[in-house]
Amino acid sequence: MTLTFNEFLKVDIRVGRIKKAEEFPEARNPSYKLYIDFGDDIGERKTSAQITQNYTTEDLQGMLVAAVVNFPPKQIGPFMSEVLVLGFEDKDGHITLVTPAKDVPLGGRLH
Repeated sequence: MTLTFNEFLKVDIRVGRIKKAEEFPEARNPSYKLYIDFGDDIGERKTSAQITQNYTTEDLQGMLVAAVVNFPPKQIGPFMSEVLVLGFEDKDGHITLVTPAKDVPLGGRLH
C-alpha cells in the first residue's frame, strides 16, 4: 500500500521529553506510564508503553522521544493513553524507542 504525501501529513509525529516514567502494574503486559512534555503548543500528554525489557524508569527520565499526537485517546485499563510513542523491535522483539540524534525543540514535527 502506498500513501500520498498529503496522507502522510495527516499523521502528526512530534518530539517530546519524558518528564516522568512510572511502573504500570495494572497493565496486562509489563508496561510503564510515561508523561511527556511536547512544549507550549501541545503541552504534556501521557501514554503507556511496553518497553520494560530495554529501559528502566530512570533511563527514560529526560529522554527525547517521537510520538503520534493526533490519535484519539485510548483507555488502557485504568489509564487513559493520549499519544503513541514510536519504536522499532530489536533482535529479541523488544521495543527500542525512536529518539532524535541531537537536541531539538519540544513539539517539533517529524519531516
